Amino acid sequence: MDSEREPVRVVIVDDEQLVRMALRLVIDGEPDLTVVAEAADGDAAITVVDEQRPDVVLMDVRMPGRDGLSATRELLTRPVPPRVLMLTTFDSDDLVLGALRAGALGFVLKDTQPPQMLDAVRTVADGNPVLSPAVTARVIAAATGPQSAHARTSSREAARNQLSVLTERERETARAIADGLDNPEIARRLRISIATVKAHTGSLFAKLGVANRVQIALLVRDAEV
Repeated sequence: MDSEREPVRVVIVDDEQLVRMALRLVIDGEPDLTVVAEAADGDAAITVVDEQRPDVVLMDVRMPGRDGLSATRELLTRPVPPRVLMLTTFDSDDLVLGALRAGALGFVLKDTQPPQMLDAVRTVADGNPVLSPAVTARVIAAATGPQSAHARTSSREAARNQLSVLTERERETARAIADGLDNPEIARRLRISIATVKAHTGSLFAKLGVANRVQIALLVRDAEV
């Protein structure tokens, strides 16, 4: 990250004080990151985020009172929402998928090692998704797992309707995003320039009403279930 840029402003939301303290120590030890506030539940998170307007929110999934999913949904309705990175011990796949569909940029496990945690914060601050390998495997399993025939058909039809507004090239770009490719890899696969990939991705965001690439990937997977 460019050393001349202002430090990334981070809010930590977790009901465990020791977790908040540990994360603050790790984050505040970096010159390009700074913790501007902490919160112990979802309601407090909304208050401090509205006051501090951070770049990134580290949000616990499960907390007493208002949970991280509910708080994330509300925060992401703001005109200029923060980028949300969810913290989890992975006790609920439904919450994970719900938060990703709502617009959270990713998930990391609470026991992630400090260097990887810092990388995740920086990646999300730049607007890119983060899913640790363990999280990715569980998300894919949950997204493609068994459900009722009616629910599966309903989800597939809704996703296909949403994707029907895309051009063929935009569909190919969306498929590549769902395959986990970055912009240079998409450019090579489709034999187009990176600038064109970025233009197609921008169109995907606008036409699909999504905030990030994770939501695009989930839509594509829903359409193919």
